Amino acid sequence: MLHAAHSDDLKLTRNQSLVLSVLQSSDQPLSAYGILDRLRGDGLKAPLQVYRALEKLLEAGRIHRLESKNAFVVCCHSRHGQIHPRITAFEICEACGKVNEFHNTEIEDALTRHARSSGFKVRSSTIEIHGLCAGCH
Repeated sequence: MLHAAHSDDLKLTRNQSLVLSVLQSSDQPLSAYGILDRLRGDGLKAPLQVYRALEKLLEAGRIHRLESKNAFVVCCHSRHGQIHPRITAFEICEACGKVNEFHNTEIEDALTRHARSSGFKVRSSTIEIHGLCAGCH
């Protein structure tokens, strides 16, 4: 199984650092416009500035995009150059919005075996599980 290390040697631009900092300080996933609203006082005025920073942070494996929420969260592996699995899973609470990133090697292995048996080459995969967290149910 191939795993990728994070690009910790990525030299962040000012905008990338600002966007990453906002995501790190948030306890909720944020949309690009939510990030922009929080950074207007820091000189970011255009959505394109945020989208460019998000794109580079995604490429470097520092953040994830939650497709169902069209929002972004910091990768739990983005510190200390940890190995990042190809299949990432998220528990998303529908009540409070809390997001928990987790990995399960059995699930990753099963999906990889299935893809291999059908001749499909997995580049990446994100699983989103929606429900209620322990604090909300």
